[in-house]
Amino acid sequence: MVSKADIEQAYQKIRKDIVRTPLVYSQKISRLCGCQVVLKLENFQMTGSFKERGALHKLLSLSPGEREKGVVAASAGNHAQAVAYHCRRLKIRAKMVMPLGTPLIKIVSTESYGAEVILHGDMVDDAGELALKISHDEGRTFVHPFADPLIIAGQGTVGLEILSDDLGRDVATVLCPVGGGGLISGVAAYLKEMNPAIQLIGVEAFACPSMKASLLEGHPVKLEKTSSLADGIAIKRVGQINLDMAQKYVDDVVTVEENEIANAILLLLEMEKIVAEGAGAVPLAALLNRKVPLEGRKVLLLISGGNIDVNILGKIITRGLAMEGRIAQRTVRLKDLPGSLTSALEIIKGLQANILEVAHHRFDSLAPFGFVDVSITLETKGHAHIHQIEEALQNAGILCEKQCRF
Repeated sequence: MVSKADIEQAYQKIRKDIVRTPLVYSQKISRLCGCQVVLKLENFQMTGSFKERGALHKLLSLSPGEREKGVVAASAGNHAQAVAYHCRRLKIRAKMVMPLGTPLIKIVSTESYGAEVILHGDMVDDAGELALKISHDEGRTFVHPFADPLIIAGQGTVGLEILSDDLGRDVATVLCPVGGGGLISGVAAYLKEMNPAIQLIGVEAFACPSMKASLLEGHPVKLEKTSSLADGIAIKRVGQINLDMAQKYVDDVVTVEENEIANAILLLLEMEKIVAEGAGAVPLAALLNRKVPLEGRKVLLLISGGNIDVNILGKIITRGLAMEGRIAQRTVRLKDLPGSLTSALEIIKGLQANILEVAHHRFDSLAPFGFVDVSITLETKGHAHIHQIEEALQNAGILCEKQCRF
């Protein structure tokens, strides 16, 4: 088990080579959620996530002989970038095994720090198996992303910074992302040893609730292959040490759905101009969707990283807008006569919805003879506005059905 003293010692070793990330109060999110909301912005680290803390602490522990042989790690991106970055600083050869579906930006960034990248497997767990083989065959030190006391102590320095900041000293609840458990293990250990009254809530993607399942069973549970917008925390099995520490220090673990994650990414971008990756946005997703009752409390959201693939950011934003009812797609069935579409569009115009796209389905529609199906994509004001449009179209004798989910 990692102690408060271990974390304090780790901080003395790494503090000059990491960013002391800010805590900021969010007036807009506080008003929206009915509590005082503070954000800890670990996306401000040089490589865009908290992973630098544990990676650096581990690398500084290596003997001269171990440094000479080099290291190997497995990661969905953030751990790989952190290890590669500090290996370059410390002149240590690094080899990274990353899953095949890793966002390109994370692969390119890892390579830019001088590491050799190998793509293998569908998830981090699969990449880890190959990394362990490389460690055995080549004598490289395996830098585990979460199940290592040195890594946990490094990640725990986030908790130290929280309590040493004026905004963080009186925090009542901390919402923390959970993948393998390295971050929450260290943060919870420090906060609970300093103030047992602080509530620690872990947040996982519903698609991959490995910590929640392990806490229920009492031992690490291996889940099946899955995927999530929160790819950084899509871990099939947590570490034993991480589970042990979660059992001791964490009050609860909750899960959030994919649409909830997308909406949280969107709100952070819109309200606070903060770019968060899926894993970094899950604490806000949990707060927004009332996964735990926190009204009136001072709540800290740990924004763990901001390494999101810009190629999918647009899709995520669209998904978030759809969840809020700010974009909608409907299929209307019209008489195949001149002016029919114009009549439908006039109804939509009268209700002040912005028409983004119109598409006829003449060759792939089940519409009866004399009718045509048309898909209309709209920019709307919310779900009540969408319902108002649907009702107006149906009152005009126009069949209106939902086309698809974004």
